[in-house]
Amino acid sequence: MALKKGEQFTLFELETPESATRSDEVPEPDQPSLFDVDDTACLETDSGAAERPRTDDIVAPPDERSNEVETEPTQASERGATEPAALPPAGEAADGHAVIVTAAGTYTPSGHTLTGPVNSIEKLDKLIRWATLTPLGTPAQIWIVGIEACEMLGWIIDPGSEDDVDDMEILRTRAAEELTAILHATLTPMLTAGWELRGEPGHVVHLSRTTGNFTSMVDIFIEPYVWTYWNKDFGWGNRVGDMGILGSPTAGTYLPDDDLPAAQELGRRLAWCAQHLGVLPGPTPARTGAAIVDKIKRDRTRSGKGIVVTVGGPVPPLDGEPRGDLEPAVGWTRIPDLEELADTTQLVSIDQRAAYLASAGMLEFGYGKPRHLRGENALDAARQPKTPFGLWHVTLPPGDMLALPPALPLPHPHMLADQPVQTWITTVSLDALQTSIADGGIGAELDDLDIAEAWVYPEQGRALDKWAKILREARKVAVDTGDTAMKRFIGACYKGYIGRMVNPDMWTAKQMQHHHQPLWRAAIIAHCRWRGRRVAMRIARETGRWPLRTVTDSWVYPLPPGIDIEDESDALGKMTLEKSAPLTENITVMLTDARDTHEINLALKAAFTDEDEGNI
Repeated sequence: MALKKGEQFTLFELETPESATRSDEVPEPDQPSLFDVDDTACLETDSGAAERPRTDDIVAPPDERSNEVETEPTQASERGATEPAALPPAGEAADGHAVIVTAAGTYTPSGHTLTGPVNSIEKLDKLIRWATLTPLGTPAQIWIVGIEACEMLGWIIDPGSEDDVDDMEILRTRAAEELTAILHATLTPMLTAGWELRGEPGHVVHLSRTTGNFTSMVDIFIEPYVWTYWNKDFGWGNRVGDMGILGSPTAGTYLPDDDLPAAQELGRRLAWCAQHLGVLPGPTPARTGAAIVDKIKRDRTRSGKGIVVTVGGPVPPLDGEPRGDLEPAVGWTRIPDLEELADTTQLVSIDQRAAYLASAGMLEFGYGKPRHLRGENALDAARQPKTPFGLWHVTLPPGDMLALPPALPLPHPHMLADQPVQTWITTVSLDALQTSIADGGIGAELDDLDIAEAWVYPEQGRALDKWAKILREARKVAVDTGDTAMKRFIGACYKGYIGRMVNPDMWTAKQMQHHHQPLWRAAIIAHCRWRGRRVAMRIARETGRWPLRTVTDSWVYPLPPGIDIEDESDALGKMTLEKSAPLTENITVMLTDARDTHEINLALKAAFTDEDEGNI
């Protein structure tokens, strides 16, 4: 059924509850776009505002940060919420793939009016069938925005108040259980009509319907209840964090409180994703990153050009596998000498710009079935002109035996100062350790590392180069246009996807198992760690200055006036100024009186107003 832009579908122009909308708020059928309204014309709903998270309702975050959390440098333009009026209007790239439902009516992401209110499950079924949405990297999407739209569908829960619980997790769990129960109770008309649930319904309801040999899928996102699903992508502890495409209440990038401005901004973000990422956003940023990988995979399969990875790459069975990460991110602090602070006036934190994204685009990753090599065979493989991607069982020499700078962490987190360590490392670390001390390594010969075993992959290549290019270019658009919300979302996509490579439970479906690539993640971490150390050595040569602390890919330096240690290039992976703070008398006393590294960390935390460091 063809529908002209701005034309309203009459099927839903039935009985509309007075509480759902006012006559002066509903667009006339010939109005080109509902979203071309000012604030005074927006739907006013107290209950909708109450359900949408607000910054001042958020419990303070815990002291410890996840090493997968991205914190961008705090620029003035990024401190507040994204201002939709200052950004380009929504395009039409997501039209035909997603529909936004509010209490006032339904709209395309670009803002064109489709129908009147959806005030029953039967009408929701009719909307989905009539809209004939098509997937775009992810299944087609219906977004329910505002608590009044939920109320019209019978989707109201009452888990209680956060004032009545000691732990927000209790409230979240209760709300999630109530939401699942109410969805099961109300979705019967759709199930009777032939739809099937894929998994348990929650803040996202996954539906599919098979007709003959054709299966259509649609995901219903219930915006007021996204907070009921917390994981590392969305938050942790008692903190509401980044909620995917909807933004972050703590960063001020969540949707506006009123429903129609919220629908307008959501539509803009959906269209932005469709245009710049080629996919609709997934239920989490990690799933969005995976959707981009899969779109590239389909394109390469059709064209027959480019690397196509179809199977996962679980960690091979290792003898003496290290606890925790194969390649841990670095976390290190030292106590400064008093003379270092004599002429310093400020503390500066620098970090690698989008470090993990930069490494993902330039590294060659292995895939296929790895070969297990022992003894001389393993050593011969390492001697090849181009070291094959894999894992190597090596002996790391004691740090004290090497002429390493004492004001830097040891070159590998598994290394100890006073004794050799046998461990497994990736090819990235094997190559890094062979570089000179000045370039961040230890100047090791292969014989020095006593390679005993290896698992090497028959195929390797830049499997994530196009993926990184898409995200890199999208990030640049967001930066150039001052689009803080989408810049943060891009960061959450690559951070979330790379972070979840290690967890097979994230990719249990057969068509998703190729995303389980823990060795790729380990190589990315190792590459960022080595690159940061190489930069620290260069800074020391050029300025004579050494860091006090490093966390993941950020480095904190005490500096005198006139010394600039950030890179001039704006390329990804280059060091950028994250933040700086004056070295006050109180902070100086804290640093000079510190008895251990814990007290140094407390001093640095006190110096910076924002305790989080790092931009992975």
